[in-house]
Amino acid sequence: MTTMTDSSVREFKMPDVGEGLTEAEILKWYVQPGDTVTDGQVVCEVETAKAAVELPIPYDGVVRELHFPEGTTVDVGTSIIAVAVGDGAAAAAEPVQEAVQEAVAEEPKPEGRQPVLVGYGVSTSSTKRRPRKGTEAPAAAQTPSAAIQAELNGHGPAAPAAPAAPAAPVTGDRPLAKPPVRKLAKDLGVDLATVVPSGPDGIITREDVHAAVAAPEPAQTAAPRSEPAAPAPSPSAPTSYDTTRETRIPVKGVRKATAAAMVGSAFTAPHVTEFVTVDVTRTMKLVEELKQDKEYTGLRVNPLLLIAKALLVSIKRNPDINASWDEAAQEIVVKHYVNLGIAAATPRGLIVPNIKDAHAQTLPQLAGSLGELVSTAREGKTSPAAMQGGTVTITNVGVFGVDTGTPILNPGESAILAVGAIKLQPWVHKGKVKPRQVTTLALSFDHRLVDGELGSKVLADVAAVLEQPKRLISWA
Repeated sequence: MTTMTDSSVREFKMPDVGEGLTEAEILKWYVQPGDTVTDGQVVCEVETAKAAVELPIPYDGVVRELHFPEGTTVDVGTSIIAVAVGDGAAAAAEPVQEAVQEAVAEEPKPEGRQPVLVGYGVSTSSTKRRPRKGTEAPAAAQTPSAAIQAELNGHGPAAPAAPAAPAAPVTGDRPLAKPPVRKLAKDLGVDLATVVPSGPDGIITREDVHAAVAAPEPAQTAAPRSEPAAPAPSPSAPTSYDTTRETRIPVKGVRKATAAAMVGSAFTAPHVTEFVTVDVTRTMKLVEELKQDKEYTGLRVNPLLLIAKALLVSIKRNPDINASWDEAAQEIVVKHYVNLGIAAATPRGLIVPNIKDAHAQTLPQLAGSLGELVSTAREGKTSPAAMQGGTVTITNVGVFGVDTGTPILNPGESAILAVGAIKLQPWVHKGKVKPRQVTTLALSFDHRLVDGELGSKVLADVAAVLEQPKRLISWA
């Protein structure tokens, strides 16, 4: 085995991919020891307190060691991967190449490509399976892969009428499963070694894990003496959660940061929330007209677009609402620009990316920015920079059928507007009760720098624009 001097190994440390981040979780490795990497190649995906980010390696070489497995939270500045560079690169590759050649020589492979999952690498030892009941072929007569291939071709021994389910195939000591499936099993408290795989080449799927959770405990057939049967559940006991009644989910990444930020905001800024119910029938008609306008072809046109524009117009008329409280300097900082935040629910938790300089955008430009923001958030590709520097936020709880709420301020901002569901309701219009499109708006603001008068003016202006959208022209 070739040795290397320390000078031929470069340690890549967990960078601060955002502003002031202290840790990140390794979600997925894209390389394994022995792989050749080049400058700028993405080697892993990590989740910070703000978003999921791919990390590129800054030099050429051969991966010598991955210091942490997937799912580990690592402090910024800690080395996560060692790469042999220069003369050490060839030396690092030799042991891995030898191991691969030995593994290939030890066991013949069936036709077709063998999957190599992230976190496993190439098997360096033959895989062992428990013999099936009723199979008389000796273990040494065939390798496991050859035996399986023979059965698939119809030349292997016949299986009994009720064969025992095979254990999950393993590579080394680990059953075959992709990282998301492994995380699901961990969250549900399922031992993957006990799961029966149904995926190609013996890979455990998400459905297999859920099936293991729902399945009853297997009988102890190998026990030296009979065990008493478990008592039947009482009629009043729940039957849909037989094997687990609780699920524990680690609080980390985006969800952890959001929780800390919301607690800090709630107990730092004195919140006040005001409400107004408004007839938005004319706004809904304008939305339909804009959808037919050629200028908006291919753009996202919905009520949120006009609500966002209404808030921007209101901020222009009441600029003191667009401010923040500087506790250290004991100053109110009024912003002469609007970075409009849009709260977005994602699989990783609530995030609030913002549209930079939204105040300077035309309505078609704002439609394009909103569409890009939403699409990027849904794909989980929102960058940390996109979530920094917000000045005011909109949260659309109406998409969930909720009438309204009392939103908590995004840290560092003085106001947040919640938009409720738009519903057809009886409304007095021109002296008569008619069915109209109605919604409820809620504005929460920091009472240290926004008093009741200013907050009321802002909310009233937003409502007035949505009731009479033509004010967008005269007020903008």
